[in-house]
Amino acid sequence: MDKAPLVIGVAGGTGSGKTTLANKLKEAMQGNALILSHDFYYRSDANTPFEERVKWNYDHPATFDTDRMIEDVEKLKRKQAIDHPVYSFVTYSREEQTVHMEPAPVIILEGILIFENQRLRDLMDIKVFVDADADIRLIRRLLRDVKERGRSLDSVIDQYMLTVKPMHEQFVEPSKRYADIIIPEGGKNRVALHMLVDRINALLHTTTRSGSSM
Repeated sequence: MDKAPLVIGVAGGTGSGKTTLANKLKEAMQGNALILSHDFYYRSDANTPFEERVKWNYDHPATFDTDRMIEDVEKLKRKQAIDHPVYSFVTYSREEQTVHMEPAPVIILEGILIFENQRLRDLMDIKVFVDADADIRLIRRLLRDVKERGRSLDSVIDQYMLTVKPMHEQFVEPSKRYADIIIPEGGKNRVALHMLVDRINALLHTTTRSGSSM
């Protein structure tokens, strides 16, 4: 019987290394995997002035259009193509164009809050939480937002203290309990990465799967 794609969830705090891990997993799958980021699905309101959008709490579950992400994951599991949204972290708004994505044997979901929603969790075969010390995560966030998103140092620190840190403690850290495996240092943990890749490859060659596979 033709198997549904394997869905891997990679969660963790901002700057934990989850994106690096997701990218290395995709690379290891040699063309048999895709990455769908929760960041693609930030809600957008073009009628709200830029000055107000900047102040939104982007680390709260309500900021994401998770229902649309769930619909897209369900389509991919049925081996149907999707057109996912694109969000700009420079303008704080969803762009007009979408990105076409064909299904693949392995679907990697990545984001800080993907374990917070039970419907989304239930679509995952393996749930991985990437762990890192808070000071390391803060430094990585500072470097990323200043270099890649054009933010000022003060604005990044203010956002971290006002929303990022409180939301991590309220939503992200508690979601760790749903993980099948916890990986310190994300993509830099070569031993854990190789073990995870081996497990994924083994599951791809089994005849049946049901629920969590770890």
